[in-house]
Amino acid sequence: MEPLRPSDYDDGSTERPIQQPALGLAGFGRFMWRQLTSMRTALILLLLLALAAIPGSLVPQRSSDPNGVVQFRRDDPELFEILDTLQLFDTFTSVWFSSIYLLLFISLVGCILPRTSHHLAALKSPPPATPSRLERFEHYRTEKAEGSPDELLSAAEDTLRKSGYRVTVEKNSVSGERGYLRETANLVFHFALVGILLGLALGTGFKYQGQKVLVEGQTFTNQLTSYDSFNPGRFFTDSSLEPYSLTLNSFTPTYQFDFTSGFANPLDFVADMTLRDAEGARDMELRVNQPLDHDGTSVYLLGNGFAPWITVYSPEGDVVFSQPVAFLPQDSNLTSLGVVKIPDGLPSQLGMIGFFYPSAVALDTGALTSVYPEPDQPVLTLNVFRGDLGLDEGIPRNVYSLDTDTLTQLTGGETGRDSLVMGLGERVDLPAGLGSVEFTELRRFVSFDVHRDPTQVPVAISAMLIMAGLIVTLFVTRRRAWIKITPSRKGESTVEFAALARGEDPGLATGLDDLVEAFSQSTKSRLKET
Repeated sequence: MEPLRPSDYDDGSTERPIQQPALGLAGFGRFMWRQLTSMRTALILLLLLALAAIPGSLVPQRSSDPNGVVQFRRDDPELFEILDTLQLFDTFTSVWFSSIYLLLFISLVGCILPRTSHHLAALKSPPPATPSRLERFEHYRTEKAEGSPDELLSAAEDTLRKSGYRVTVEKNSVSGERGYLRETANLVFHFALVGILLGLALGTGFKYQGQKVLVEGQTFTNQLTSYDSFNPGRFFTDSSLEPYSLTLNSFTPTYQFDFTSGFANPLDFVADMTLRDAEGARDMELRVNQPLDHDGTSVYLLGNGFAPWITVYSPEGDVVFSQPVAFLPQDSNLTSLGVVKIPDGLPSQLGMIGFFYPSAVALDTGALTSVYPEPDQPVLTLNVFRGDLGLDEGIPRNVYSLDTDTLTQLTGGETGRDSLVMGLGERVDLPAGLGSVEFTELRRFVSFDVHRDPTQVPVAISAMLIMAGLIVTLFVTRRRAWIKITPSRKGESTVEFAALARGEDPGLATGLDDLVEAFSQSTKSRLKET
């Protein structure tokens, strides 16, 4: 061994195991918590949340488009099973999406709370003391000033305060600091982001959305049994439904015929409705993109069409069915498809699939088509089917479709008998002596969406706070400034100015020049007063 080396010298030639302290369960938990609550992890989780939401726009969701989910399963059952196993049809309530959502929420809260505590402590603490050598700073100025040291010190304090600095007056200097609003705005931004997450998480459970088809003259009562389809939140109860009713008095569309293309372009749709609640009845108009708002509930106009009033008579002439039936539009000229089901009152159950033509004309092939969406020449055609409609099995059936696999077709198709054709007010006989059917009246229908979302207000407020926080963060800078007074024997004092920015601040040099100028003006005005 070299004589000048210490006795415990190790030249590294001998391999020795590295001795590390045991992390332990508590230490490992502390490590994982620090990783989770870091800003880097929060940003990664935010990106993952955005990526995880993509399937919700690519495949239909059970919560918003249940019919689309059924159609997807019918079109591709094998792919449906795979996607359903991955919960892609319930993206926003899936385990993996909820896990990312919850981890992001915890991460943000874990980031914000320590920063908030540190920021509050910083607000209470005075600005840092004046360094002994201000000339070391990059942004440094020096000036000569007349006046007593106390007057110059007072002028320095006023200058910094008027420039927005929090100040601390020392023996021969004034220390100032400003820009804490930047960190405040940053915390407001993150608190607002948590507010959006919390509002969506809690508010979604209390929201509901329902759809209803309403024919002219009919009344909708806001109760669960009145909806055609209803999607409640997790915490929904029947008491959440506000007591009111809506009556559709009339529906008026406005079209403009384009002679170049031969199509009618819709200009406006107006549903004249009567709203009744505890305050009484009042007339209101419902338009596209102009919802009807009532007690936090919004009613949106979705679609419209025709509802021919169909009356079915038994062979004895008794009325067994008489009501308007909504026919769903199939094209821009409102050629519409509808289904009529007669379970009772006739010798056998009947189902009818019909087409309605608002302005019917015959093609060269003999088929009918509509050339205009207004009822200039309304015609209704029906194909009749006989057999068990499956209505007595206790299984819900779609009122807009008819399963004809087990039914016997009596008119149209390959039966050799023409479809039933009726103009408005006409009545024709049903085949096989089953009675008769009449096109009694023509009404319109509208479909609307009743939507209650308690998250709209808190999310809107949070979004505005996010924008405000971002704007303030962009324009507010964090700065420190010092003004030091050094008296001399000649009656003049040397005034030193220095400034320091936390982070990038291109305007720091200009800001220091402004301080020098403001201090000079303040001392001159004080001299004039004396």
